[in-house]
Amino acid sequence: MYVAVVPNRSSPPAILLRESYRDGSKVKTRTLANLSEWSPVKIEALRAVLGDRFPASGPDGLEIIRTRPHGHVAAVLGTLRRLGLERVIDPKRSPERDRSVAMIVARILAPRSKLALARALSPETLQSTLGEELGVESVTEDELYASMDWLVERQDRIERTLAKKHLSESTLVLYDVSSTYFEGHKCPLGRLGYSRDGKRDKLQIVFGLLTNDVGCPVAVEVFEGNTGDPKTVPAQVEKLCVRFGLKRIVLVGDRGMLTSARIKENLKTAEGVEWITALRNSAIQKLLKQGLIQLSLFDEKDLAEITSPDYPGERLMVCKNPLLAEERKRKRADLLCATEKHLESVKAATTRKRNQLTGKDKIALRVGKVIGRFK
Repeated sequence: MYVAVVPNRSSPPAILLRESYRDGSKVKTRTLANLSEWSPVKIEALRAVLGDRFPASGPDGLEIIRTRPHGHVAAVLGTLRRLGLERVIDPKRSPERDRSVAMIVARILAPRSKLALARALSPETLQSTLGEELGVESVTEDELYASMDWLVERQDRIERTLAKKHLSESTLVLYDVSSTYFEGHKCPLGRLGYSRDGKRDKLQIVFGLLTNDVGCPVAVEVFEGNTGDPKTVPAQVEKLCVRFGLKRIVLVGDRGMLTSARIKENLKTAEGVEWITALRNSAIQKLLKQGLIQLSLFDEKDLAEITSPDYPGERLMVCKNPLLAEERKRKRADLLCATEKHLESVKAATTRKRNQLTGKDKIALRVGKVIGRFK
């Protein structure tokens, strides 16, 4: 774009904002606006901006001192407000609610510690307009932690509101469990347990998340770090049936969580609760040996329903996933190649002259390590 001055015979020249564009092999020009009514100062300022030249500072000039990224903040904060999440957290605005909303938005935009977030909101070190938009520019990390305590006191009401909005009768409820480790020793729920992060020497917590059928979070609960996945199920069944007052639900969970013991003790005994889960490999192998699953079932269809006396009153759906079968075949071949390669090194160690590997026990120990690593 550029500013063009067009002579107009006896009248003052026309000041036009124009742009050039290509139409095939021809370059053409079109007028975007008539600037004839503008003052010379404004026109000159526009020329400077269009030419990447900013006017000097002064009453008629422009001086850029600082820029603050805003678009991503406007997108996330605007979506949060359209969803009505602020009022779900608390109907009345307060410093605690504003700080809580700031933590939610920041967690989506750039996850970081509470100390780093406090610095990112501060006017001296701000990284966006988030602090200004919510009026929390001078927040400290202690105030952020205090706002989390404030949220915990309202968790029950928030979850009941979300359940009323996102869960209905005869609905699927998805449930899964994860864990996270942390530094320090002050958390009362911190325990050593099965670490999904591979940090076996770190204390951790376990948390379970309930969502609706499309994955919208409804409720979360934290458990001690050494709690097994199946032991978290009873609390979720009680939450759905008692706290949320749902009369009929279908709970969906993985095979490591909805075990036969949990199904028998907690799901079958709860009125209006059904479930969807998967069988373990040992149970599937047993059905194969009983002849209840025949591979010829999948010649024309990839899904079939069977029954078994071991699962009275339950529907068993069997399916074949050719993509998964291909992936497992590839992985099995890779493991075999890696095993053979390492066993070759063991074999070479038994035949070389220096530092020879001798003794049945030592050889067996080396072979066992290789097999255990790639089994």
